[in-house]
Amino acid sequence: MTEETDWQETHPEAVDFMIEHHLLRRGIRDTGVLTAMRTIPRHLFLPVESRRDAYADMAVAIGEGQTISQPYIVAFILEQLALKSTDVILEIGTGSGYQAAVAAEIADLVYSVEIRERLALSAKKTFETLGYNNIFVRSGDGYEGWEEFSPYDAIMVTAGTEEIPQTLVDQLKPGGRMILPLGPHDSVRQLVLIHKGDGILQRSNLLPVRFVPMKKP
Repeated sequence: MTEETDWQETHPEAVDFMIEHHLLRRGIRDTGVLTAMRTIPRHLFLPVESRRDAYADMAVAIGEGQTISQPYIVAFILEQLALKSTDVILEIGTGSGYQAAVAAEIADLVYSVEIRERLALSAKKTFETLGYNNIFVRSGDGYEGWEEFSPYDAIMVTAGTEEIPQTLVDQLKPGGRMILPLGPHDSVRQLVLIHKGDGILQRSNLLPVRFVPMKKP
């Protein structure tokens, strides 16, 4: 065994602690999310030098000024989206790929856009290593979404934006859900859940969050 590849196997108590203390005790109840996060080797989505922090409830740097969100936030976002096995998901901000992997354990297909090519390539490699064949990644402008495979049942935006991108709204199915960190770049944002009706967006503020800004080309 090597610490790089088998850390989760040699430290199963860290995974159990994450599920019990960081998720269940804070109200996460979605069995699909809990099962996925218990199963997925979160540490493999982190740089080797940061893997000891993989199951702590904290954001961890992954390079290029980006972070992997803390486990509770990942679980909360996916629980709020109420994913179904038939859903097709768009993710804006692949990052390490961890949140896409959790979504892919529940939904049918996940399309993910990452503006930083190095991170996109790294996430692709991790998905291939772990055997995911229902996650598709491309490097590009998140504000433009991925129109080719739209409309989507749900869209999850993992970087902060100061306004709701209309292009993403247009790529969401009627009845679809979108979640994103919304607010000024120089302050705490609100995690916002949007339901798309017939020409109407219903918006709910969920909780204050801190996310890196969504980058424009």
